[in-house]
Amino acid sequence: MIEIKNLHKKFRDKSVLKGIELSIHDGETIAIIGPSGCGKSVLLKNIIRLLEPDEGQVLIDGKDISELKNKDLFKLRTNFGFLFQGAALFDSMTVEENISLPLTEHFSSMTAIEIQKSVSEKLEMVELPGIEKLKPSELSGGMKKRVGLARALITNPKYILYDEPTTGLDPIMSDSIDSLIGELSNKLSVTSIVVTHDMFSVKNVAHKIAMIHDGKIYFLGTPDELISAEDKVISNFIRRTGF
Repeated sequence: MIEIKNLHKKFRDKSVLKGIELSIHDGETIAIIGPSGCGKSVLLKNIIRLLEPDEGQVLIDGKDISELKNKDLFKLRTNFGFLFQGAALFDSMTVEENISLPLTEHFSSMTAIEIQKSVSEKLEMVELPGIEKLKPSELSGGMKKRVGLARALITNPKYILYDEPTTGLDPIMSDSIDSLIGELSNKLSVTSIVVTHDMFSVKNVAHKIAMIHDGKIYFLGTPDELISAEDKVISNFIRRTGF
């Protein structure tokens, strides 16, 4: 379980998060929505302590991550997979090398054969078998997202964080990525947090929606509850996004 308590974060004089309160239960898929610049990606980075909050707490399975020493923090992060907005693949590495990087960094006891097997399994899982030796420059945008997702899965995480997983993809590929997110959440029983502007994705993958407005959680509920909410801010947001 992830618990976010009174989380504040500012950059210079600009306050981005102003007291975020949110609990994410095991096995849940929650979508984080809101206008550009509202702090969605900042919230994700605070959850895994890529950023330090100015105030408040992030508790992962009851542990306050701000109190963890580096060794314990790195161990905790192996429970997380992160799909970055642009996939964040290393151009000089093959697909296999990109996907296996978390294993070579954190699981030194694994043999080369075990790593190869794990990479192959994850590529099968994202429906890209047999592309281990390709370079990122040889992949389409949708394939890069899938490879990034395979890397996010390689440590068999309990939590997966998705930062704009369908940005830049055509509608067909976006639907395919959405289907994968849903299938993986159900098959692997992982807890998923999806930051997105794509409201069609929200309807397809999320059990709950958390809307950030003015630095706080303004709405928390199901997609149907969001649609039916009689609120001016929500109505304006829905109208702009075509939800």
